[in-house]
Amino acid sequence: MTKQAIHIIDFKILYNIFDEIRDYLEFQIFHYKNEEDFLNSNNLDHSDSLILVKSNNKVSLNNEKIDRKKIFSISKYPITIDKLVELLNVNLIKQKYNYQSNIDINDYALDLNSRTIAKNKESLKLTQKEIDIILFLNDYKKPQKVDILQNKVWGYSLELETHTVETHIYRLRKKINDKFKDNNFILSNDDGYFIK
Repeated sequence: MTKQAIHIIDFKILYNIFDEIRDYLEFQIFHYKNEEDFLNSNNLDHSDSLILVKSNNKVSLNNEKIDRKKIFSISKYPITIDKLVELLNVNLIKQKYNYQSNIDINDYALDLNSRTIAKNKESLKLTQKEIDIILFLNDYKKPQKVDILQNKVWGYSLELETHTVETHIYRLRKKINDKFKDNNFILSNDDGYFIK
């Protein structure tokens, strides 16, 4: 996966601070003297990039590679380093979330933002718990027992009843079968539930 990047325009002091701690950062940093240098740069191919400008300067986005949502402007002064790092982390997390919001599972596309699963131009609305079940089962390619699902997806202790898990999976399988005529999306055997 490409490392996330922050593009700093006309903010040399901030760049110098980040440059000193570069080895500890979870993102790449680039500095540009001005907007023109930024737009002419070869560093804009990062899919997860955050563009940081010194003030309310507006960057002319004539380049199709640049997404307006990736511009983050520092306009409130003074700002502490802790606050700046917090703002950067929040914005990078948002971008990462949006980038990872679409997950392919077999012939299906799971959209985490809209909470839908789609196949062949048909889509089905899911609950957050149904998404959690699908994601958990998809991450583990071997069958998962009810008590493991209960613990990992619901966070329940092992002593509680298992009907909640079984009921949720039954309803989820029924919804998928009713919408997509697929009775094999979530399978089960003696070892538990799984997605092929």
